[in-house]
Amino acid sequence: MIRGDDSRRKFQKHLSGDKLLHFLNGPHRSSVIIYIAVVFLVGMFLSGRLLSLLLGLKSNLLNQQPEGQTKQDPDRPTSATCPEYFRWIHGDLRPWAGRGITKTMLEEAQKKAHFRLVVVEGKAYMEAYGKAYQSRDNITLWGVVQLLRRYPGKLPDLDLMFNCDDRPEIYQKDYTGPEKPSPPPLFGYSGDDATYDIVFPDWSFWGWPEINIKPWESILKDIKEGKKKTEWMKREPYAYWKGNPSVAYTRRDLLKCNVTHKQDWNARLYRQNWDKESKAGFKDSNLANQCVYRSLIPLKHYWPISSNRKCSSIKFAVDWGNIHHQKAMDIGKAASKFIEEELKMEYIYDYMFHLLNQYSKLLTFKPTVPPNATELSSESMTSAATGSIRKSMTESAVTSPADSEPCALQPPYDPQSLQLLFRSREDSIKQVEKWERSFSRNGQIVQR
Repeated sequence: MIRGDDSRRKFQKHLSGDKLLHFLNGPHRSSVIIYIAVVFLVGMFLSGRLLSLLLGLKSNLLNQQPEGQTKQDPDRPTSATCPEYFRWIHGDLRPWAGRGITKTMLEEAQKKAHFRLVVVEGKAYMEAYGKAYQSRDNITLWGVVQLLRRYPGKLPDLDLMFNCDDRPEIYQKDYTGPEKPSPPPLFGYSGDDATYDIVFPDWSFWGWPEINIKPWESILKDIKEGKKKTEWMKREPYAYWKGNPSVAYTRRDLLKCNVTHKQDWNARLYRQNWDKESKAGFKDSNLANQCVYRSLIPLKHYWPISSNRKCSSIKFAVDWGNIHHQKAMDIGKAASKFIEEELKMEYIYDYMFHLLNQYSKLLTFKPTVPPNATELSSESMTSAATGSIRKSMTESAVTSPADSEPCALQPPYDPQSLQLLFRSREDSIKQVEKWERSFSRNGQIVQR
């Protein structure tokens, strides 16, 4: 609960550069809409992290009862209530809400897991089942250890399985019907409407050392400074995407919208070769320097792009933004504010806290430390790490407990509110489609 690099591969649902938008619009249009970067100042970066955190927000929220809330700290700045997107935690855990999670269910999830994480009496233990790609398993575990340092003694005992691959693994169709077994609870970085995977913030919030991505707190500061370098009206008036197109058809298809000597769709799309960038010292992949391209997000935080007419839809979006400068700029600022205020690292930790806390309530057995598990601590992990991985750990380390309680988790949406939310978003998308049809008929941009 979040770049167009190929950190997704994982985006599973999708274009790597569109995770944030996908979250902002909800997961229910994954087969209809492709979302172009919300705020290009962080589009490349957040697509990888955000979706991991937020993409699995599923629609199975109806008929769920509110849960208790965490104690609020009256001195916490802004408000003690968690951001709205935390409410989707209830939906991700709903498949087990009525029956609980048995040890048999958990052990079934081991078939797809890279590691098992157990927390007992405030200490973390890990049992490895297979090596994940690069350092993502190690960095993910590092993030959990930092959570325990931030909220010492506050996380309940728990036992979970974690998959570090890009795509979700637990498909609903395999567990739907009277004769079907209960779905195994499997944590991972992504999910969608067709799967039951429990979405967890991905490793890159604590840095992705192999491709020179800093921890989120550091990169957010760089991005804030980067967007100041070029004034809004002086930014390039194009849609911008940079990533690895080989990992998904939607990305390869997107490249058809690049500029050619015959056609300009107002899009500037770039292939990202990470091996080449590594040898060049990542000088062309500084995320803070991507802030010279105009944001294309009317309606609130994003602009929906039609999947069956991507190129013309992108061109219309850019044309609209270039005509409605102030409106486009206002939306860009709103999106930036969302990222800077509601996706702060403290909220990433709070999201983790509430997800794991709610998950632990579903366990029907008492977690115990597996005989082959290894105890984890900040000291042992940093001493075992080397080079850029150790640097990422050191830079992202939690040095002292939080001075406030976690934010207060809101209850699930009630059915009426949920339907109103979906209807409002559908209406906004239909409005854009209406504008596009009008533009295709008479060639004029509709005033809004």
